[in-house]
Amino acid sequence: MLFVFSQIFAVINYLFIMLSYAVKKRKQLLIYSFLSLIANGLSYVFLAAWSGLAMVGVAILRNIIFLFQNKKENDKTISAQDWIILSFLILICSVLAFVTYSGFLSLFSVFATILYTVSVWQKNIFVYNICGIIVSVLWIIYDIFVFSPLAIVCEIVMLLFVLVSLIVRLVKKRKNKQECGLDKFDLKEKDFDCEVKNDETV
Repeated sequence: MLFVFSQIFAVINYLFIMLSYAVKKRKQLLIYSFLSLIANGLSYVFLAAWSGLAMVGVAILRNIIFLFQNKKENDKTISAQDWIILSFLILICSVLAFVTYSGFLSLFSVFATILYTVSVWQKNIFVYNICGIIVSVLWIIYDIFVFSPLAIVCEIVMLLFVLVSLIVRLVKKRKNKQECGLDKFDLKEKDFDCEVKNDETV
């Protein structure tokens, strides 16, 4: 029965993640994000997957910190405060990894959480997308380790979605570069300016 509950909450977790893609208001996005983390945490509780549960706790803490961090939307600078926050979160992950260690594969939840934390901490959207693919693979491996089949299926679907989205964006960017007369290997700031102008004419 505990296993059944774990799978129910695993599906609920991904339902909230999907809903978060459909909303436009920041408040709703944060609500769905926290609800998905709670559902994910409950799934790991029923599986007795303590490393995964610990990393869910870190994710909740990370989201709260990033929420209240005084940053402008388009501020791409990395300050000393950013480094302190990242170091603090990695330190917590490391301590919890030691406390909840149950074999090498249990560390994949830790690797996924640290990598995702770094991806949202840094300012490059392309790096974020690439890291997202690796994070999904790491979570799939961890879910195999704790035997959460529905979580594995949902994560694979999410991974395919991310891959398709990334490919579409790359194709669109290359098309915009060609329309602007740029060399296909020359990615410069004006490429993004051209992309914005093309979007405005649609």
